[in-house]
Formats: sequence, structure tokens, C-alpha cells
Amino acid sequence: MTRTRQAVIAELGIAMQSYQRSNAEFDDEVGRLLDVNPTDLRCLDWLIGGRMSAGELSRATGLSSAATTSMIDRLERKGFVRRIREADDRRQVLVEMTEDGSARVWRLYGPLVEEGARLFERFTRAELETMLDLIKKMQTLAVEHREALRDIVPTNPVSGGADGT
Repeated sequence: MTRTRQAVIAELGIAMQSYQRSNAEFDDEVGRLLDVNPTDLRCLDWLIGGRMSAGELSRATGLSSAATTSMIDRLERKGFVRRIREADDRRQVLVEMTEDGSARVWRLYGPLVEEGARLFERFTRAELETMLDLIKKMQTLAVEHREALRDIVPTNPVSGGADGT
């Protein structure tokens, strides 16, 4: 029996949700092994792309300036990052991953990245371009909806943690 287009779209939605959960669970295990919390791990993820200012990290992670400073301090104490002065403006401080920090992160993510890259071998360039376009549009959509959520004031705030305690 042939599945309908709607059935395939529904199955894709379920598969993407499952994929997101498995990534979150993988990240949880990486965080446990690196002894960093989820926000600190997200910071390391941003820094894989290169140096960033504390302000850029604050915007990327959604943390306040004070919380971002605390996060950088924690990661610096653990040897993952270092602060460096911008060559053109010595007042500007940038944060970058250390070689050791990069190596520790890559040791855990590298095998997944390398094996995952092999999954693309069976696809044509045109199919890869279609996938790339879809993923970029999905990411843009998620950002737009996240921004819309930031404008909503909670109607029933809880006074504890995420579990309401």
C-alpha cells in the first residue's frame, strides 16, 4: 500500500522530532563527560565557529551579561576557553576555545560527525542542495517562532524549576 503525501509528511515530522530528541540526549551525555551544563555546552558549540565577544555569546545563548561572564569563567577554569584581547582594539575581549578544549570536544563529537558525513555519499548534489535548502528554511522558521515566543509574557509563571517545584 502506498503512503499518501500527508502520511509521509506526518512521518517526517515524527522522525525529525525523534532526531531532535536523540541529539539532545547525545548532547546530555557529552555534557556529562565534559562536566559542563547544557548552556556551557551550547557556548562551546558556538565557539567551534571561531572567536566571539562576550556580547555575541550573550546574544547567542540568550544569557544576561552577568550570566555570560559566569559561564565564560566556568569554561575558562575548566580549560575549554580563553579570553584574548582584540588586536585592533585592546579594550575588546574575545573568547576562543583552547586547543585542549577543542580536542576534548572533538574526541566526543568527531566520530559522530565523521560517520554522519558518510550518510550523504548516496545522495546526488541536487538532492543535497534540496536538503540544504529545507534545513535552512526550517532553521529560519524556528528562529522566527522563538523570537515570537520571547514577546509572550507567561500567564501562569511557576515559582520553581521546570517541574514546578
